[in-house]
Amino acid sequence: MQKTAIIQISEKGHHVASLLQQETKGKLIERAEVSALWHEYDAFVFVGAMGICVRTIAPCVEDKHTDPAVVCVDTFGSHVISVLSGHVGGANDLTRQIAAALGVAPVITTQSDNANLWALDTLGETYHWHTSTAGDLNTVIGRFVNEEPTALLLDIRDEGTDYLERTCPKHVTLVHSIEEIENGHFAVAIIVSPFIYSLPEQVAAVHYTAQVLSLGIGLAHQAPLTSYGDIMQQLARHNIRTETMCIKDICTIDLKAGEPIIEKLQNECPAAQLRLFTADELSAIDVPTPSETVAKHVGTPSVSEASAILGSNHGQLILPKIKGKDYTLAAAIDRQYLRQGHIEIVGAGPGDPNLVSVRGRRMLERADLILYAGSLVPRQLTECHKPGAVVRSSASMNLDEQCALMKEFYDQGKFIVRLHTGDPCIFGAIQEQMAFFDEHHMDYHITPGISSFLAAAAELRSQFTIPERCQTIILTRGEGRTPMPEREKLHLLARSQSTMCIFLSAAIVDDVQAQLLQEYPETTPVAACYHLTWPDQHIYRGQLKDLAKIVHDNHLTLTTMLVVGESIDNRSNISKLYDRHFTHLFREGKD
Repeated sequence: MQKTAIIQISEKGHHVASLLQQETKGKLIERAEVSALWHEYDAFVFVGAMGICVRTIAPCVEDKHTDPAVVCVDTFGSHVISVLSGHVGGANDLTRQIAAALGVAPVITTQSDNANLWALDTLGETYHWHTSTAGDLNTVIGRFVNEEPTALLLDIRDEGTDYLERTCPKHVTLVHSIEEIENGHFAVAIIVSPFIYSLPEQVAAVHYTAQVLSLGIGLAHQAPLTSYGDIMQQLARHNIRTETMCIKDICTIDLKAGEPIIEKLQNECPAAQLRLFTADELSAIDVPTPSETVAKHVGTPSVSEASAILGSNHGQLILPKIKGKDYTLAAAIDRQYLRQGHIEIVGAGPGDPNLVSVRGRRMLERADLILYAGSLVPRQLTECHKPGAVVRSSASMNLDEQCALMKEFYDQGKFIVRLHTGDPCIFGAIQEQMAFFDEHHMDYHITPGISSFLAAAAELRSQFTIPERCQTIILTRGEGRTPMPEREKLHLLARSQSTMCIFLSAAIVDDVQAQLLQEYPETTPVAACYHLTWPDQHIYRGQLKDLAKIVHDNHLTLTTMLVVGESIDNRSNISKLYDRHFTHLFREGKD
C-alpha cells in the first residue's frame, strides 16, 4: 500500500485534509518534517497554496526515478494538481483518485497523459516487463509524445500487448519483423520481445522484456559454477535476452534439484519458478534431439528440451538443445504468451447488449471471428465487431462444423470469440468444444457472463437469499430429452424449499409443477420470466398451483426462466447486516 503524508498548511484546510487522510489512509505531518521524511513516504499531499508546496519541496527534489509523488490541493478542495513525479512516482494517478473523492477535475500537465498516449517510462512497471533502451529513454519519450512515426513490434502476447494493440495511437504502426523497422521511416521503435534486436542509430528504441521463457537444463553431476556464465553467453549468442525478467521457469529433472548451477540460476533469477520433472514425465515428450546416452543414465532420452517443453506448457521451442561441456540447454516460450490463434469463450449475459462484461466487450471488438449462439444470443451483441471481422450464427451448424470453422481461423493465428448466452458454465454446452480444443492443443480461455438467474432476481426486484428463511439458490432444469441423475430429480431438490431457478423447462412445465408440488406449498410464489432483459421481456407472477397455466396461457417457450420460492417479492426477514451490533462484531472478525 502506498505510504502517504498529508500536510495541512492552514486551519481552513482541516476539513479537506481530514477527508484526504481517510481516502488515502495517510498520516498528517507538519510542513517542517517534509525534508527529513522525503524518502520515508511514497507521496506527499499538500493542502494549501501551490507556492508554499513548491518552496517546501524545492530543496528535496533530486530525480524523477527516486522522488516521491507530490500533489497539491487548495484549501477548499476545488483544485487537485499533480506537482511532481507524475508518471514514475504515481502523482498523476493519485491526483485522479483525490479529485474523484472531492468530485472535482484533476489538473495534470503531463503531455502523454493529456494526449492519451502511452506512458513509456512506467509501461514496464505496469505490466511487469523489464525496460531497457540503447540510449536515453527521454529521447524515446520525447519523439513519441511529439507523434513522430513509431513502430510497434510484439513478439509475445499478454495483458500489456493486448492493451497496446487495443489503444494504438494513429502515429504508431504495428510491424511483424525487425526488417520492417530497418526498411521503414521510423523515428521510434517500441519492442516487446525476449529477443535481442539491433536497430539503425537513427531509431530511438525502448525494449520491454516479459517473463515468458522456460529454460530447460541438463547437467553433469556437480557441474562447476563456471558453466553458469557459459549458459548466459549461449543465450546471448542466440539473440535471447539474458535479463532475469526474461526467465519464467527453470526446468530440469528432479535428480538435479540441488546442483550448484540450479541454485545459482535460482539466486540470479529470483522471480523464476523451479520446475522439476520425473524421468517418466520427460520421456513422454517428443523432442527434436533425443539421446540414448542420456536415456541410459537418467531414464529419459531428453532433459533440457523435454523439460523446457513441459515447463512452457507445450509452448514453442525457440532454442533446441545446445550441448556444453557440463550441461545441455534449451529454451521455449510459454504457450500462454505465444502470438498464435486464440479462442475466447465469452458469456454474453442474459440478452441486453449493455450487460455483457467490459472484458467480454473488448474480446468482441478484437475478434477476427465471432461465432455466436444465434438461437439464444441477440445479434445486436455482435454489432461492436471490428471492420472485416467474420460474424456467424451457429444456430444451423452442428458441433463438427462449429469446431472446424474455429480451427480454420485458429490455424491462421486469428482471434476467435465463441459467444454463449448467460454464463457459459451454466447449461452452456462448452464441454464438448473444450474437449476438441484440448485434443488439438488449442489455446483458449473463458470470460464469465451474467446468468439469466441473476437477471431474474434483478427484474423481480427480489433477493434470492432471505435471512432465516432460505439461504440457498438451486440452479437446475426439468427432465426432458436430457435425462437427470436420479439424485437430482426436481421433487428431491424441492425438499429444501430453497429458491429454485429452473432453466430450459417451459415445454415440460406440467411435470415441473407436479414435482414441485410434492414439497412446496401450492401458494408458494412463482415467476415465469420470458426473454429476460430482451426488448420483448415479459414476467408473469403467480402461485405454484397456477404455474403450468401461466406458461400455457402465455405461450411461453424454452427461453423462459421459472423461479420458485418465498424469496420472490419478500420484504420481511430483514438482514442484520446493517445492525449496529452486528457491524461491531463483523469488524472484530467475530461473525
